[in-house]
Amino acid sequence: MIEDTAEIQVRTPNLVRFEARSADGSLPAVTIRELLRASLRHRPDRIILGEIRGGEAFDLLQLLNTGHSGTLSTVHANSAAQALSRFTTCVLQSEMELPYRAIKSNIADSLHLIVHIERRPGRRFVSAILQVQGYNPESDLYSLTPVFVRKEEL
Repeated sequence: MIEDTAEIQVRTPNLVRFEARSADGSLPAVTIRELLRASLRHRPDRIILGEIRGGEAFDLLQLLNTGHSGTLSTVHANSAAQALSRFTTCVLQSEMELPYRAIKSNIADSLHLIVHIERRPGRRFVSAILQVQGYNPESDLYSLTPVFVRKEEL
């Protein structure tokens, strides 16, 4: 489990936690990107990345494209579909020289499900689950299939 600040509560055997830190005196900073790369040395079955905020999205995308399919992460977005746009923006923040369409194609090849959780006063709930079927570079659109969409009853 990799987090900026320890927030996720998981109680399971064989769990290894990594937490990022800012530079402090003689101790150097440790970034999420560095922790993601270091986690691969442990040959994990699952990787949980607390939140994607920037360039670490590129490292996560690389990791997903090399066979680490048991991976889960979060990204803040207004909808499940907009999470793909946000993820793309974060990959672009890595300053890697990749074509925009290649990034989107890699995202479509790597991500399988997007779960959107909404927050309303006093509660959180799953509002949508989308399956990523692919990416069409001609139309610049992802092919998304709704698996679940919550009817507005709140």
